[in-house]
Amino acid sequence: MRQPYRSLKFAGALLAGALLCAGAARAQWQPDMGKFLATGGVSQLEGAGGGGITPWALIGGYGTRDSYGANLHYTSVRTQDYALATYGVTAGLADRVELSLARQEFRGSLAPLDQLRIEQDIVGLKLKVAGDAVYEQDRLLPQIAVGAMFKHNRGVGGLGALGVSNVVQLGARDDHGVDYYLAATKILFEQSLLLNGTLRATRANQMGLLGFGGERGDAYRVMAEASAAYLIDRQWVAGVEYRRKPHNLGVDREKAYYDVFLAYFPSKHLSLTAAYADLGDITVFNPRRQNGLYLSLQAGF
Repeated sequence: MRQPYRSLKFAGALLAGALLCAGAARAQWQPDMGKFLATGGVSQLEGAGGGGITPWALIGGYGTRDSYGANLHYTSVRTQDYALATYGVTAGLADRVELSLARQEFRGSLAPLDQLRIEQDIVGLKLKVAGDAVYEQDRLLPQIAVGAMFKHNRGVGGLGALGVSNVVQLGARDDHGVDYYLAATKILFEQSLLLNGTLRATRANQMGLLGFGGERGDAYRVMAEASAAYLIDRQWVAGVEYRRKPHNLGVDREKAYYDVFLAYFPSKHLSLTAAYADLGDITVFNPRRQNGLYLSLQAGF
């Protein structure tokens, strides 16, 4: 096993430092909420601005390049055997930098797994490096962003009788890891379409809820993710998403994630997202396919 992991603390310090520096340098900033409705996306399962299961190149919040924005989110996913809750905060600075903090809580919902609990903390950083998905409609170049998610698994609870208290005992190599990604997002207003493609370098098992790496592999692998959304009108967005997953653990037949979603934006302060999510097999605990309802609430400016 590797040396104790400290990048999550480093990422948290970096996030706090960035916020302090931004505040000192731009003390005159006021939240202007100048971006178009829905162009910050929603908060995905790991806290980044995007769709439900994959990050986009869009920066969270409604602040323009001369301002800032932020939001709070809570997401619940319930399948046949499990419940996943994610909550946290996301801040966008100058429509260029995005910082996020998220906590994931994974629970068993039926006996004998009703005592199962796994928690994970995630610090996210995203930087827009090229293009503008909204204002550069006359260019083919999409908005492009790079990002990182610093993850720390807090351990496994409720399985003491089986002698399992951490993900390493399930076969993972580590209880910590970093996902790196490159996202490209294009909004086509004339066609009422949003298209996104993301490449993620990862070692995470089930987003990190089952640790990082395993006996089947411990090297970073590049996984493809994609989203397509139709802008029904100014307040309603419908779409589909796909996220490919690695298969590092022998005890877990990890498969791709899919979802079909409908998002409602009654104002720039609030959004509601409902989806049907297919999370594939989570066989380390119960060998059957997991799918169910995804609900997310986001509030901010």
